[in-house]
Amino acid sequence: MTQSTTLPLHPVRPDGLDALLAQLPAAAFVRAAGFDAKMGKIILLPPTATGPLGGALLGLGHDRSPYPFGAIATALPPETLWHLMPGDYDAEAAHLGALLGAYRYDRFKPQTHKPAELSAPIPDRAAIIARAINHARDLINTPANLLGPAELADAALALAKRCGAKAEQITGPALIAGYPALAAVGAGSDRPPHMVKLSWGQNPHAPLISLVGKGVVFDTGGYDLKPSSAMLRMKKDMGGAATMLGLAQAIMELNLAVRLELRIGCVENSVSGHAMRPLDVLNTRAGLTVEVGNTDAEGRLVLADLLSDAVAAQPDWLIDFATLTGAARTALGPDLPALFCNDDVLATQLLTASHQVSDPLWRLPLWQDYAPWLDSPIADLNSVSGKPHAGAIIAALFLNRFVPASTRWAHIDTYAWNESNRPGRPEGGEAIGLRAALAAIENLISVTH
Repeated sequence: MTQSTTLPLHPVRPDGLDALLAQLPAAAFVRAAGFDAKMGKIILLPPTATGPLGGALLGLGHDRSPYPFGAIATALPPETLWHLMPGDYDAEAAHLGALLGAYRYDRFKPQTHKPAELSAPIPDRAAIIARAINHARDLINTPANLLGPAELADAALALAKRCGAKAEQITGPALIAGYPALAAVGAGSDRPPHMVKLSWGQNPHAPLISLVGKGVVFDTGGYDLKPSSAMLRMKKDMGGAATMLGLAQAIMELNLAVRLELRIGCVENSVSGHAMRPLDVLNTRAGLTVEVGNTDAEGRLVLADLLSDAVAAQPDWLIDFATLTGAARTALGPDLPALFCNDDVLATQLLTASHQVSDPLWRLPLWQDYAPWLDSPIADLNSVSGKPHAGAIIAALFLNRFVPASTRWAHIDTYAWNESNRPGRPEGGEAIGLRAALAAIENLISVTH
């Protein structure tokens, strides 16, 4: 089979299987094989007079997401090219799912065979979103010895150059003076921390969207050292920054009618004689003092300074992404990011968009009755609660102290990782929630124009 020859691929749902089989010469073969059109199932059709394959059927089940089409790359023969036959599906979602399913992090172990793929033309939007997600995946999957704070900052600067955005990078004494909590998190590492800000869009009448991402390139936990099992995947602790870089890339390549600001804190949480200690008191950009209740609660310190910086520009929406708490994963598992929001309209828009594009978010409350749990006897607040409950809520309430009520703000606590290989979602780094946030921003634009 050559790449110049395309084969027919019939996407089908269980309730449309009988009608499709009524039109196929190989119907008896498909029925005898027990094909039921469940999500991700594929059956190859027998040879025809024109070639060794008669095509294939791809089961979509009842899933309306792009992910069933991810099976194209993993379940169809390599080095083959396919064209989609008519069916009950969205063509853009189909191409997006195929592109996401074909992703592999092959920097150190190149693929031996080119996976099966769909023939052109690929819808522009699908290609742009896939590139953005796969860029975020690449960053998350890169080992921490090769992606330090400087390299993550460089990735942001390179994105700005590619997309025509303005970029500002701060490190050294200026970072310590302007972002003291962020600097304290990175003080224990030989690789100094950086803050990078990107600005894009010139129309003063367009809504201002401010994005913030946690970019902890590796998290040992600091003096409150993580056990080895919990440290194993900590190269992904910059998943919030990677997701925000991917989202910003998609916004700029789609040329959305917004003004965009992006801030990422690029830092490593290490152990050394310079590292912050439990019960240290830190200054923050907002002027609040924070007692360090646990050095492993470092991400919220990074975000506190970035959020304080972002609110000064009075954005229409302020959205942060962070791999912030294990408590969110305990509550919702790896696939459902926890959404915290101080504005019901913004929360509804994000949740509605997440449903539209099958990139789910789940709202948890900013339960103010728990806010006193962050009280400290010697500082304005503690970084953690002394109680063993509601860890994700407590982290969100901490961040809430750095965002005024007048700023519409959403905090998304994400896992940024696929635990196993599934159609469209290969094991490894993942930009969970990116498509939901992108769709919400596009919906905002449609309302404001």
